[in-house]
Amino acid sequence: MFAQMNIGFIGGGNMGEALIRGILGASLFTADRVHVFDVSAQRMDHLRRTYSLQAASDIAAMAETCQILVIAVKPQNIVPVFEGIRQHLSHKPIVVSIAAGIALSTISQALPEGPAIVRVMPNAPALVLQGASALSRGPKVSDGQMELVLSLFRSVGSAVEVDEKWMDAITGLSGSGPGYILLVIESLIEAGVLLGIPRQISKELVVQTVVGTALMAKETGKHPTELKDIITSPGGTTIRGLQVLEDEAVRGAFMRAVEAATQRSIELGKK
Repeated sequence: MFAQMNIGFIGGGNMGEALIRGILGASLFTADRVHVFDVSAQRMDHLRRTYSLQAASDIAAMAETCQILVIAVKPQNIVPVFEGIRQHLSHKPIVVSIAAGIALSTISQALPEGPAIVRVMPNAPALVLQGASALSRGPKVSDGQMELVLSLFRSVGSAVEVDEKWMDAITGLSGSGPGYILLVIESLIEAGVLLGIPRQISKELVVQTVVGTALMAKETGKHPTELKDIITSPGGTTIRGLQVLEDEAVRGAFMRAVEAATQRSIELGKK
């Protein structure tokens, strides 16, 4: 599928490295066809030594060499990237952006050569190849090109194509979602410690409970309400705990958290 293609990563941080590890592990590319540029020489050296890939010294030269360019920098750092590659895209590469809040239209205006552009919202579990990524395509992206990009992100988890109008909400939901889940995990661990359970045992039990519950929801395909009913006996312990969570409006708090994160994604896109 990717024969004779070169892929370049502009930004070699955690998410960039996760994608590199994923595509190499899935044998989508050989290391000699993976290029990376990062402002940190230390980071570049780490990636070169760890994955035997090509460390680029010049962003423009890398852009001209690669058929797929992955922009893996923070939103506030994306303008210098546009300036560095905009005159080096005459070969019409696929440009993939994972910068939160940056719209397809913004990228198109910044890159006048008119490349095919895909906007992606991945999330942190991609670091362990269990991510959830949402992808939106620009008007110049063909079905074949979109399938190529979907394959890249499927190497680090699941990937779905969505309408761009949902991307800010997806950023607030699955992009920020791991932060919410980690807060739940931390709180449950502390609850165990409060009740006298040794911290390491509490952590092991809580983490496996969360992992197992997520797999149960995924593999059964049942609605969470249906699964919750299975483990909530009349007059039992679970319903007593759930009553407290409802009294504390935890459900509404999560919904407001997603709304707040979504609004922040919109704000980032306007800067």
